[in-house]
Amino acid sequence: MKKLTYLTLLTISFLITSCGNGNKEMDASGVFEATEVIVSAEASGKILRFDVQQGALIKADQIVGYIDTTQLYLKKMQIMANVKSMTSRKLNIEKQIAGTKQQILTAQKETERFNKLLGSNAATQKQVDDINSQIALLEKQLDAQSSTMENSNRSIEEDKSALQIQIEQIDDQLKKSKIITPIDGTVLVKYAELGELTSYGKALFKIADISNMFLRAYITSSQLSQIKNGQTVKVYSDFGEDNSREYSGKVVWISDKSEFTPKTVQTKDERANLVYAIKIAIKNDGYLKTGMYGELKFGEE
Repeated sequence: MKKLTYLTLLTISFLITSCGNGNKEMDASGVFEATEVIVSAEASGKILRFDVQQGALIKADQIVGYIDTTQLYLKKMQIMANVKSMTSRKLNIEKQIAGTKQQILTAQKETERFNKLLGSNAATQKQVDDINSQIALLEKQLDAQSSTMENSNRSIEEDKSALQIQIEQIDDQLKKSKIITPIDGTVLVKYAELGELTSYGKALFKIADISNMFLRAYITSSQLSQIKNGQTVKVYSDFGEDNSREYSGKVVWISDKSEFTPKTVQTKDERANLVYAIKIAIKNDGYLKTGMYGELKFGEE
């Protein structure tokens, strides 16, 4: 599951006029961070392929490895064989009842003939009644045969459906045996190696989307009227020794709850202030790194 983790515990302080920190130009400052995802195993077994290297760029939905699926595959083949066997046991109802239908047809023709004979006094009513009784009996037998075979076929279909669900479950397990990256990003850490045994939920590697960075900073309540979601601001990265780069950023989040200034701020007065966290989205040109210090200026909307 995606989560935004902070790769540093450094101070995220703000530089504003009211703080009296000596810097009159910038409105706030903070630390750059990125969206990180820890990719975990969704199956248990031996890792048979693992094309992951620390620092490598990986595309979203790319298959970078898979976990042994031999037993799952064999189980699927066994269930598919059972499905095939059940299909072969399914009855062809039309063929099975063809004989009884023919007997009924023959008896009906006999009824027509005896009715004609009865009209010319060449046959008795009992003979006609006997044939009609025979037809009624055959029709009941036909209904019983059809019902029995339909129930048998229905039972086979239900059993096949249950097995098909098992096959779909195995297909899902086979799919989850593939190790797939959820986002475009750079591999930060490897937690497993080729040939190792893994289990469901065990972390395999960590990936971060460093092409889209965030500057997390803090502002005071008096600055809330100067900033809003979607506003464009200027962001400056701090490379040390007065070396910095300017970026265009967009405010994507402003906390709706105030909090005390982080304890690592030097003075007690500053630590007692209530501030609001904000996040600024920046497109990374390759120079920004997680944990790097940055500053921002509200500028014009």
